[in-house]
Amino acid sequence: MARRFVDLSIYLENDVVSDPVPFGPKITYFDHQQTFEQMAPFFPGLKKEDLPDGEAWAVEKVELITHNGTHLDAPYHFHSTMNRGERAIAIDEVPLDWCFQPGVKLDFRHFPDGYVVTAKDVEAELRRIGHELKPLEIVVVNTRAGSRYGNDDYVNAGCGMGYEATMYLLERGVRLTGTDAWSWDAPFVYTAEKYKETLDPSIIWEGHKAGRDIGYCHLEKLHNLEALPGDGFTIACFPMKIRGASAGWTRAVAIFDE
Repeated sequence: MARRFVDLSIYLENDVVSDPVPFGPKITYFDHQQTFEQMAPFFPGLKKEDLPDGEAWAVEKVELITHNGTHLDAPYHFHSTMNRGERAIAIDEVPLDWCFQPGVKLDFRHFPDGYVVTAKDVEAELRRIGHELKPLEIVVVNTRAGSRYGNDDYVNAGCGMGYEATMYLLERGVRLTGTDAWSWDAPFVYTAEKYKETLDPSIIWEGHKAGRDIGYCHLEKLHNLEALPGDGFTIACFPMKIRGASAGWTRAVAIFDE
């Protein structure tokens, strides 16, 4: 039996619209010829020409928020409480067994940008792929946004998971989900239009706010979900251990044993 890995993560990189301004990452690169001044204080008397090819080390300065790149959101990001009143756990408290489980992919690429997925939509897709949800399975949602990464419209692309669709998953024992869109919810530009018409605050971040009722995590800005079948793989997505944080970066991968 051979093991195959599919990378589900985007790059952390400059000059690609992966977040609204001014929330994008900033990476400053220092190559081997630029860093002798960093190395020299450790070795008094050292001259640049003493080093092989006059090279020191390569290093990068990275300025990020915890929601840049492919990342895992903790329940604390969504609200201060979860499970109807418990203190919401931060990213360093997320159970590791949530982050390494069989995966399920729901294909919602046919839904238009801004569409809010319903429980009936989830049920219909599970029926289409012939899958019955099991507790702790990781459910990822393939939206149109995945094809728009690297383009200026990425942040506003794709459908979003509504409250009832999210609760459908959580009530069946799912505790970790994911999307290839910028947000688990529908893009804000569409929600803002609906809010202007209805003045109904319950539609704002409704998928995230499901965590108030049942605590869960979700991955955002996944990539390459179109390479996955409906099931038959494992997802690994362990987050960086940042004390008390609302999210942590992850190198999410799908694992196939073939």
